[in-house]
Amino acid sequence: MSALLHISDTHFGTERAAVVEALVRLCQRVNPALVVLSGDITQRARRRQFAAARALLDRLDRPCLVIPGNHDIALFDLWSRLRHPYGHHLRAFGPTLEPVWESAQWRVIGVNTTRWWRHKNGELSMGQIERVAQLLRTAAPGQRRVVVTHQPMLVISAKDRGNLVRGHALAAARWAEAGVDILLGGHIHLPYMRELRQAHPALVRDVLVVQAGTAVSHRIRANISNSINVLHGDDRASGCSVERWDYHEGEDGFVRVEQRHWSSGNAR
Repeated sequence: MSALLHISDTHFGTERAAVVEALVRLCQRVNPALVVLSGDITQRARRRQFAAARALLDRLDRPCLVIPGNHDIALFDLWSRLRHPYGHHLRAFGPTLEPVWESAQWRVIGVNTTRWWRHKNGELSMGQIERVAQLLRTAAPGQRRVVVTHQPMLVISAKDRGNLVRGHALAAARWAEAGVDILLGGHIHLPYMRELRQAHPALVRDVLVVQAGTAVSHRIRANISNSINVLHGDDRASGCSVERWDYHEGEDGFVRVEQRHWSSGNAR
C-alpha cells in the first residue's frame, strides 16, 4: 500500500546537514507516494533558504505537497511582506498555496493558514473551511481523506493553546461532517498523535490529529530530537498505520519510535 512522508518545520537556514542526509536515506527506504511539507520551510523566508528546501525535495524525488508557514513570509523585509509575501514560496514550489494531491488511496488537501499581517498566529476563513469540506465530501470511495495545516488543530499542552489555528472549532465540526480522516500539522515542533474528539467530544466521527516535530532544524523543543511521520494505508478502506520516526545520533539516522493503527469513521 502507498505511503505518505510527513515532514514539517525544516527551517532551512538552521538545518543540520547530517539530519538532512538521514532524511534522504529514509525517504529512499520508505518510498512514499507523496512527501507532505507542512510549513515553516525556511527560517527567514530568504531566497537561498527556499532554494535549499527545493534542492532537498528534488533529491527526495517524489511528488510533493507543500504549504507555507509563518516563517515563510519575510519578517524584516517589509516591502516583500506587503507586496509579495509568498513570492519566493511560489517560485520554489509552484503556482498555488493550497495544493491538492490524490491517488486511488489518498486525497490530501493543503490549506494556507498563514496571513501576511500576522507574525505567528494562523487562521482559517469561512471560505477555506467550506472549500475543504467540499473536497472532502467529493473524495472517491477508498480514498483516505487528509487535511494539512501549518498551525495545529489540537494541542496537548496548555501553553500551546495560543498556537491553535483560529477557526479550528468550526473547521473541526465541518470537516468531520464531511468525512476527514486525518489532520496533519506542525508549527510547535512537538510530535504527537491524538484523537480530535479529545478537544471536541461532540464530533460526529473519529479524526486523528498527527503533529510533526522539526524535521531537520537544530530548533528542537523539549529535548525531542528531529522527528517526522510516515503514514501507510492498509487493506481496510479507511485504515492507516501512522509511524513517528526520530533522528538518533548513535544510529546516524531516523529510528521508528511509535506506531499506531488507525481506522477512522467511528460515528456517534
